[in-house]
Amino acid sequence: MYRTRRYDSTMPAQTYRGKPCVCQHRLELCDQRCVADMMATTFYMACLKLTERRCLVVGAGAVGLEKIEGLLACDASVHVIATEVDAPVQELADAGDIELTVRPYRRGDLEGHFLAIAATSDTDVNVAVFEEAESRAMLCNVVDVPPLCSFILPAIVRTGPIAIAISTAGASPALAKRMKREIGELFGDQYAELAELLNDARGWAKATLPTYEERKAFFEGIVNGSPDPVDLLRAGDRQAVVELIASRQAAVPVSLP
Repeated sequence: MYRTRRYDSTMPAQTYRGKPCVCQHRLELCDQRCVADMMATTFYMACLKLTERRCLVVGAGAVGLEKIEGLLACDASVHVIATEVDAPVQELADAGDIELTVRPYRRGDLEGHFLAIAATSDTDVNVAVFEEAESRAMLCNVVDVPPLCSFILPAIVRTGPIAIAISTAGASPALAKRMKREIGELFGDQYAELAELLNDARGWAKATLPTYEERKAFFEGIVNGSPDPVDLLRAGDRQAVVELIASRQAAVPVSLP
């Protein structure tokens, strides 16, 4: 059984220096080799569709809550296993938003789940989750220990349908947060509004423009053309953008049968 403690947010190599290695190198004593490995790793960037997929979070403290909320935001079906449960997580369980199992994690708990996140303050538990996930070829993230992750969780800027991910390969969550703030200020609500307006025109484009290159040229002509649709939206003139898209549609030659 483990107890919730204040989470150590330092890099794992600093945390484990001189202690038995917990990463894939399985060294007798940690020599920080894993950090160099992470900096040299090229990640395959992808967006996972988690709608109604069963996802496991091990740990129900403040860190676990953050991961639970991230999964719920993507409409995942969230199962939490923990021996001690912070009040906000219990409230989610009481409301029926998550499934909560109050007991220690044990081997076999990953059965039937799409991915797992280990968010406890007990190293042995986190390693056990990762090792079982590896044996199942299953996606797993151990919070703040990048070498024990088959996927990492970037900082996300979300505005409407737009999501921008920022990753530092686990080197500096603080830097990722700063970049998230600055990118959020640069790409504001106007970009999300434009994305929605352009999405409304996709059906027309597929029915009217037979090739990918024609559709690409049509949309790029709007996004990169003059007047700038983002500037129009910043000025509060949504109707001007609607008319801009309509005028570009009208300019497309109609092929007669």
